[in-house]
Amino acid sequence: MDEQLRVGLVGAGPWAEMVHAPGLANHPGTRLAGVWARRPEAAHRLANAHGTEAFESYEDMLSTVDAVAFCVPPGVQAPMAITAANAGKHVVLEKPIAESADVAERLAQAVSDADVASLVVLTRRYAPETKELLRQLHRTGGWTGADGRWLTGALLDGPFSNSPWRHERGALDDIGPHAFDLLDAALGEITDVLAANVSETGLWQLILQHAGGATSTLTLTLSLPLQPPFTDFTVFGPNGHRTLNGRDTSTSDCYTNLLDDFVAMVHSGTTTHECDVRRGLHLQKVIDLARRKAGA
Repeated sequence: MDEQLRVGLVGAGPWAEMVHAPGLANHPGTRLAGVWARRPEAAHRLANAHGTEAFESYEDMLSTVDAVAFCVPPGVQAPMAITAANAGKHVVLEKPIAESADVAERLAQAVSDADVASLVVLTRRYAPETKELLRQLHRTGGWTGADGRWLTGALLDGPFSNSPWRHERGALDDIGPHAFDLLDAALGEITDVLAANVSETGLWQLILQHAGGATSTLTLTLSLPLQPPFTDFTVFGPNGHRTLNGRDTSTSDCYTNLLDDFVAMVHSGTTTHECDVRRGLHLQKVIDLARRKAGA
């Protein structure tokens, strides 16, 4: 393997253009070795912008890279990522990692069987301020509850407003993994969805049970005309409350931090991480349970 990790990018939509491609092209430990997308013209445009190759087939790209970063809908990502893992390629996965827990289970098993590295793009978990708050919460302990709100108008306007899978699956699948991950990391593993409801306008409200007895509430939407988006996570207990609502670290810098970890994992032979494919599987199970509880 080259000193730089050769990474192929699957997908050429707005998020790939904004985050994945420049992140991979500019990181000192990775080389954007090529792009493949279902729309060849988009793949060529993105590849040309970063001085790399647009591949005509996914299989051709797989044969030339050490790892694959995915930026496609979950129903497309999972089978392609299984193919990549089976070919011995390390994987960077978008959230949610699959369209269902059953498929996510197969993906996690393929990654495990191949003994390759995996990371999920749970953006805020790679921010230093998030890591510091989680360290403080764990040092203090005794937290009994939390309230989370993630409110955006992403489906109304902007680069993702024409995303078919986001319109179909809504806030639960798009921003839900981020929110579940933060609450889970703060309070302990989510073990049950006590209640879940989704309105006709796509507003999700949930009550979650955590290991150790804590509970949390969560509100999610992609359909409120808010600019910028509003995010707020407050943890509370006998020692008071702590709030995470800042975004001091940019999305691009969070992705760079992810790649720092990913490159280190590959070069050291490490295949476990707090945000690896197993984390993605756990979050997928929470998503599936919430959808069943809401009858959606």
